[in-house]
Amino acid sequence: MKTNFNILLAFAAVITIGFSSCDSTDDPEPGPVSPTTESRFIIASTPLASDGVADYLLTAESLSEGTVSTVGNGVEQDGTYRYYVTHKNKFFSMLYGQGNPGAVTIYELNSEGALEKLSDFQSETVQAFGPMNDDIVMVKVARGATDPVGSWYRLDADQLQIVADGKWNQEEIANNGERAFFSWVTQVGDKLFAPYFSIKACCNDSFGTNYPDSSWIAVFDYPSMELNKVIKDDRTSFIGRYFLSGLEVDELGDTYAFSASVASSNGEMTSTLPSAFTRIKKGELEFDQSYYFNVEALADDYYVTAKTYAGNGKFIVMMNKEKGAYTVGNRFGVADVYNKTFTWVTGAPAEASIVNVTINNYSEKNGLAYIGITTEVGSWVYEFNANTATAKEGLKVEGGRITAISKLEVAE
Repeated sequence: MKTNFNILLAFAAVITIGFSSCDSTDDPEPGPVSPTTESRFIIASTPLASDGVADYLLTAESLSEGTVSTVGNGVEQDGTYRYYVTHKNKFFSMLYGQGNPGAVTIYELNSEGALEKLSDFQSETVQAFGPMNDDIVMVKVARGATDPVGSWYRLDADQLQIVADGKWNQEEIANNGERAFFSWVTQVGDKLFAPYFSIKACCNDSFGTNYPDSSWIAVFDYPSMELNKVIKDDRTSFIGRYFLSGLEVDELGDTYAFSASVASSNGEMTSTLPSAFTRIKKGELEFDQSYYFNVEALADDYYVTAKTYAGNGKFIVMMNKEKGAYTVGNRFGVADVYNKTFTWVTGAPAEASIVNVTINNYSEKNGLAYIGITTEVGSWVYEFNANTATAKEGLKVEGGRITAISKLEVAE
């Protein structure tokens, strides 16, 4: 999932002693991602020249080296707030219309390695989305004080059009006097999993809740999009964060969920539980009560703000010590959910120098992950090695702040 999250946060409010472990000896030694002429990396970057400017989509042959620039290059996007998803070898750029309809622009990579526009149409602005079989499921969450009904849409990634839509009552889903606000949607087997945080439907308390120490996932059948059940766990706070995926399906088909533990009420942090991972085993529709991984306890009370899965049970996690609903993690670690170990990453920029970190990142699940970091002196794609807990500077992006990293193959 490639989401322009850090820009969206702006309007949504938008150790020297570390803990380490021996990595599994059967971890393959990852090699840097170096595509042939049959593929290109797509880097979304916002020019630094002024506020309120649109992203540019840049292409690069490597994420490990070289330089690209927004000056005189790239495909300019229409509108300031964009979010992205790649599915079925197409790049979908969606405009967040802030309550108004937004444009959906779809690209593929032509034989010359350049982005070529396939379609451009209007849709409702949505707050959660994700690939599901041949579709992209998009969810418009009810935001008003009186109307609890949200909408869903199925965008066919082959036909490049919306082929079905429907409604959900978010108060009926929550069934606790509050309202289910979906943080993301993720395909798990043949079901659509939609984690949500429970929010008050009254009282002028934006995203506040009376249930800070519970997590929920609404499970929907597909393609009917009918609610199958809601699964609940009281060992963590809600899963994911606003406009940020909290779920990941691993190579075994098990699903791991992280909680930042940042629920609030009347502007105050009220979660009492630590930032942790839980699990749902393949084929199950309940949390695995035998599994619980308290990351915060191993990370000097830092909590997980976002994650990028690097494969074999290892996540590159963005961490922060100051809790907040929209705080960006500016320190990095490796959370091994198989062995329940945590290791601080070395080689990344110092916390104090970091201006922005992307959560729309790229990994081939081979132990390496590529994350965009903007510091006081510039923007780079950093290559993170989950097996050695190290990071090194890669592709430099001049003139802009990196907001998303993706990859496309040349279209047939």
